Amino acid sequence: MVRRMLAVAVVVAALALGGCTTSDTPSGGLTATVASDETARKIADVVNQKMAEWNMRAVILKVTRGDQTIAKQAFGPSMDGVPATTEMNFRNGAVAFSYVSILLLRYVDDGTVKLDDPIVQWEPTLPNADKVTLRMLANQTTGYPDYETDPTWLAAFNNNPFHIFTYEERLKYAFGRPLQFAPGANWSYAHTNFMILGNILAKIGNKPLDQLLADEVFKPMGLKNTVGSVTSTMPDPALHTFSSERRPAFAEPGKPFYEEATYWNSQWGTPMGANETTTIDDLATTAISFGTGSLLSPSSYKEMTDSKLIGFGKKDPGCEPSCFTQIPIYNYGLGVIRSGPWIMQNPLLSGIGVTTAYLPSEKVSISVAVTLAPGGFDADGNYKNRADYLFRSIGAVVTPDNAPLPLPPG
Repeated sequence: MVRRMLAVAVVVAALALGGCTTSDTPSGGLTATVASDETARKIADVVNQKMAEWNMRAVILKVTRGDQTIAKQAFGPSMDGVPATTEMNFRNGAVAFSYVSILLLRYVDDGTVKLDDPIVQWEPTLPNADKVTLRMLANQTTGYPDYETDPTWLAAFNNNPFHIFTYEERLKYAFGRPLQFAPGANWSYAHTNFMILGNILAKIGNKPLDQLLADEVFKPMGLKNTVGSVTSTMPDPALHTFSSERRPAFAEPGKPFYEEATYWNSQWGTPMGANETTTIDDLATTAISFGTGSLLSPSSYKEMTDSKLIGFGKKDPGCEPSCFTQIPIYNYGLGVIRSGPWIMQNPLLSGIGVTTAYLPSEKVSISVAVTLAPGGFDADGNYKNRADYLFRSIGAVVTPDNAPLPLPPG
């Protein structure tokens, strides 16, 4: 499976410049923006080195410390002859899971629901609905199969990546197979969980999920360019993405296969109403907000971000590769990931990798969006989330005493 809102395979295997200037005119080939600040220059050096090493096509990034922007830069082309810029829009994938979790916890904070409420009152026909709780949906411990790992779903997506997969369609794919484990007995990443949680939250709020997110999360968070759509709509200017992930379905072995994926419909991976596009500014604002718990009570912030699952979970033939033991480099909260002291999300979809992360102790945020050149895909069209790798390389420059835990080389 090559299309993941989270780079699970990597984990399994590894486990405005303050006082400075920028330019959006291409310079020196790959670099579209060069900063004069010393730290930003070091970041640019790392990016240029890794772009060549990891076959990255374009990079957009923003790094902040407290109220200061350390670097806001773009590198490489969006399309041939069109430089990437920091104003471009791109898909945010599983970052939407963080927004959905914040919405859930705001309902917890106002007393509307409790995290351990069973979902039977909203989804009585789902398997184990009397045992599965809202918390289990948000921390990936329901045992529900991930429709995205179903071969028939993958074939349908490959046949038409512009198709809008409805809630009902995805339920059929998910529950056409056996449950993976009893509720709460293991951990396994499944898009199914958040798809169901989003549907429940729309019932609780008695409004479409996109409207609830806009009113209860985006607006109070201060997001200006994060919008949802069930269609393939991408606001201009768009960061164009390219992918080889459909190569096994359409290309002869050994033949090149690299196609534009910018307007593929990514509603397949998110709750209905949470298929979103964003900008690097909004991504940085998001990291700071979920990293500080700005919209939540202290207790809900701890529920969302604490490393409660380290040591929990195990590999099992019924759910591999999505189930594994939670470890310090990767452990799941409620819609967010903990990697050491960093709180983050790292979606991967439609040829784009995104990572947004926050380090509370140093009030540092690092947000990165990456597209890949043909060499960034293997012979089967698989690809790594180079945004996550790049975040860790940048973090080593910006926060050397609290550098993110490294992913395996490659």
